[in-house]
Amino acid sequence: MADSFQVLTKSYVNVSISTSGNPSGPLERRFDKGITIEQLKVKLELLTGGKSDTMKVEIYSKEDALVCSLEPNSALLGSFPIDDGMRMHVIDKFDLRKEFEDTSKVEKFELSEEEYAKRQGPDSLDTLKSYLEKNKVGKYNEEEMKLREEQKKREEEEEKALGESITSGSRCEVKVPGHPTRRGTVMYSGKVEFKSGWWIGVKYDEPLGKNNGTVEGKTYFVCPPKYGGFVKPSSVTVGDFPEEDDELDEM
Repeated sequence: MADSFQVLTKSYVNVSISTSGNPSGPLERRFDKGITIEQLKVKLELLTGGKSDTMKVEIYSKEDALVCSLEPNSALLGSFPIDDGMRMHVIDKFDLRKEFEDTSKVEKFELSEEEYAKRQGPDSLDTLKSYLEKNKVGKYNEEEMKLREEQKKREEEEEKALGESITSGSRCEVKVPGHPTRRGTVMYSGKVEFKSGWWIGVKYDEPLGKNNGTVEGKTYFVCPPKYGGFVKPSSVTVGDFPEEDDELDEM
């Protein structure tokens, strides 16, 4: 009988994602600990542009110390010592070519699309564009692009389903990597005009937000200045969280 594995910790983990070209890790995502490392790399491929079959993933602690490498591909994400707020660093051998891509000081030779399509290199080799088209690589591979679009659509649907489960008036706790844990009340759940995707509007118990519920002239909810904020559904946990006292009220 085949061995079975299960995740004994909480089902999801919130991490920041960095790459060699973007070491600060501004991307913040939520992953199911029940997926395999191979499945994780497919998701990271859509986020970073790297190739899952040449990708190496490392986990760094909140103090930016290397914790482990995620291997083998058959292992579950939840079998590694990974926790909320950690950083997932993606390394791809193709990232090395970025070191040679600064052409700002090089005089450029430009061709029109028509000229480029007709041009051939030494020994009658096809142009790179022709090679990619003939071998169905990257954006010229309709099946691969279709899979990427389907994956993106599934993630958007998962985000929407999670967002719809978070209702206005609910008490919540917000955990965003790189920021202190904040408590508040859900005031809005839905799409917004200033960014794509599904967002949760929160009125914090303390002035730890960025707005008053109005962004770029549109009001989504009302609260005092600096008490409002918008976060992704994966950063919000709904529960019986007592209201935190605002020390400013005692002054």
